[in-house]
Amino acid sequence: MKKTFLNTFLLLLLTFTMQAQLPENRLDWRAEPLSWDDFVGPPDLSSPFHANTSSGISYYWSMKSSSEGAEFLYEVGSYFLPDQSWVRPGKKSEDLLAHEQLHFDITELHARKLRKAMEEFDFEKTKNVKPALQAIYKSTEAERANMQKRFDAETRHSMNKAAQLKWQKYVQEELLKLKEFSSKEQRLRS
Repeated sequence: MKKTFLNTFLLLLLTFTMQAQLPENRLDWRAEPLSWDDFVGPPDLSSPFHANTSSGISYYWSMKSSSEGAEFLYEVGSYFLPDQSWVRPGKKSEDLLAHEQLHFDITELHARKLRKAMEEFDFEKTKNVKPALQAIYKSTEAERANMQKRFDAETRHSMNKAAQLKWQKYVQEELLKLKEFSSKEQRLRS
């Protein structure tokens, strides 16, 4: 009994928490599309592009032991940064807005992939949880960055309409496949 109490006490002391600092002025991903009113940042006049979407993924996790066993709490979010997102004057169009929305949707797609990976993570078999979860996050973030680059290259930054439609269909299908991971609500596992 003394050993069990000591193990439980030590596990309670070993509560791990990891959270990215979230910007205060952000929009969480939602099913409703962005509007040009969401792009409030000053245009980068040195950029060759007509618009820019700044988005990202945040995550939080903690693990603790209780009388009911180990508990894992996590939250993953995808967000849009209005102050860092911009459009050049006179360049607003529905096609360009759809392109920028798809950048945000790609971010949400990878947030869902991260939620799924965290849901499937095996805490029982992992000794060093923090570096393992950081590796999952870094891998997901690298995959997201690569997809964003491929999207821009294949659509020529929204100029190739056929490629743009192909990407819209693909991303929507992928979001639907991971629909069960669309909730930003915290999840708890025991």
